[in-house]
Amino acid sequence: MQILLIRHGESEDDFLEEDYTGSTDLPLTRRGVDQVDKMALRVCTELLPDVIWSSTLIRARQAADRLSKKTGCPVTYIENLKEQQENESKTDFRLRGESNLSSIKELGKDIKRVAVVSHGGMITQIIESFVGLPSGNTVWFHSDNTGMHLLEYTRHGKLIRFTNCTSHLKNE
Repeated sequence: MQILLIRHGESEDDFLEEDYTGSTDLPLTRRGVDQVDKMALRVCTELLPDVIWSSTLIRARQAADRLSKKTGCPVTYIENLKEQQENESKTDFRLRGESNLSSIKELGKDIKRVAVVSHGGMITQIIESFVGLPSGNTVWFHSDNTGMHLLEYTRHGKLIRFTNCTSHLKNE
């Protein structure tokens, strides 16, 4: 099974203060919508998922809805895929990431590829859990706007096919 992690496109929260935690629910910018459309075209032609799971925050919902429209895949909105919340500890955030990965693995065991539209922090938590990094580490897996990461469970173990791929934005 493959897990295609996708960060939403540029959103209005990208222009907030640097220590912003992601809990404000702001929409995509016009540029963000264009980025999502480019990503969706690439996903449709190269990485077609069987299902799409998305954070419930508006910027991720918008991205997932546009991806769904392009691919014809249904979207399931999952509250737990949200970005780290204002009063959520790093430990609780990591545990939520681990729980998300377990759910994806369990619910997705009968499908080939699931696309997960979420946020940079949650994507990092899922990848950390996938590779087995200890909680409290200082590693960050960077995700640009509409950056994609492809993880895979194979019969031989775990495989990271690529991280933070934005080749669909090369002309931006």
